[in-house]
Amino acid sequence: MSDENLLVRRIKNGTVLDHLTPGTSFKVLSALNIFDNYFNELTVAMNVPSTLGKKDIVKISKKFLTKDETDRIALIAPEATVNLVKNFVITEKRKVELPESFIGVFKCLNPTCISNSNEPILSSLLVIKNNPVVIRCKYCDRLFKPEELSTVS
Repeated sequence: MSDENLLVRRIKNGTVLDHLTPGTSFKVLSALNIFDNYFNELTVAMNVPSTLGKKDIVKISKKFLTKDETDRIALIAPEATVNLVKNFVITEKRKVELPESFIGVFKCLNPTCISNSNEPILSSLLVIKNNPVVIRCKYCDRLFKPEELSTVS
């Protein structure tokens, strides 16, 4: 594909999150805690055409996300592809995988849960079933579906 057909410019070095579920890019950035700690170039493309319909794309320049970091987004964008780019060349390509737990990423929806109090406790949500995905809070035992969760702000 020639550069004039590209909707989003290539990055020299960094991480490209491709095939994100349409409309999820900002939730993905929040789950990765990119907004608070990131000052380099960041590209977000939402609802761009794809061979399978529409998708979101996030390009994070000068940051190479680890597998543990990118697996945080498995609930938000289970079909996501992670591409590490060095000198304009994809050096690693991987799919996100559902981890066993999410610590400090999503908040428990139970307002009386200790993780929602002023105590210095990070939320801890455990994956107890994979298909369909069911999540349980480590502290209050409340069960959740992925679509019910919101990221910790």
